[in-house]
Amino acid sequence: MIARDHLSQALHRASIAGFTLFEALAAIVLMGIVVFCLSTIATHWLPSWDRGLARAQRAELIGIALDRLTADLAASQFISANGGSKKPLFNGTEGSVTFVRTVTSPNAKSGLEIVKIETIKDPTGLVLIRSSRPFVLFEGAIDPSGFGNPVVLLRSPYRAEFAYAGPGGVWKANWLNVGHLPAAIRLTVQDHTLGEARVISTTTLIHVDAPALCISGKSTDCTGEPDTSPDTAPAADSLESRRT
Repeated sequence: MIARDHLSQALHRASIAGFTLFEALAAIVLMGIVVFCLSTIATHWLPSWDRGLARAQRAELIGIALDRLTADLAASQFISANGGSKKPLFNGTEGSVTFVRTVTSPNAKSGLEIVKIETIKDPTGLVLIRSSRPFVLFEGAIDPSGFGNPVVLLRSPYRAEFAYAGPGGVWKANWLNVGHLPAAIRLTVQDHTLGEARVISTTTLIHVDAPALCISGKSTDCTGEPDTSPDTAPAADSLESRRT
């Protein structure tokens, strides 16, 4: 009798164990609703998050490039190309700038180097690169083939432009064959991402813009300014706005 009761109870428990067909269908429907909600969130929100992350990465890359450029330009030295010249080795245009500064590479010997920052074209578009070469006294123009160690600073859709100002604060597009270094250099980066033209601008001051003779008072040729021509028209702003 007892064995029969245990068997009856076991059969009863087996008959009610597990899910009914209705419960299984309800669970499937609930799982479908959850998956649909997750897919909706992924469709509408994840692209926005991805664009925000990409925008933050682009801003970080631009910030790193601007920091590198401003540090380089601010360290420009008043160094002549040879003993017969009183003008510094500094050539600045809207698209490129060449100057002399102390060597910064930890693997290189201490001394001076000629740095060239210019915009070039490659298969991907416009690229702003920094190249350098050891400084040696020379006559004539700089040999472009002597530059090495190219480093990419900016790529399309970004485009960088330079402007130069003397002590008077008048901005010029070119700074060529001048008896002193510019007092400040403005770097403008145009961002054409997503079809929008946005401008990022910063200004750096040159630490040394005249030779030691000017400071000691032994030279009077220390106030020269480059000629203003149509391609070097002064800009409206001044050195008061050093960073925008």
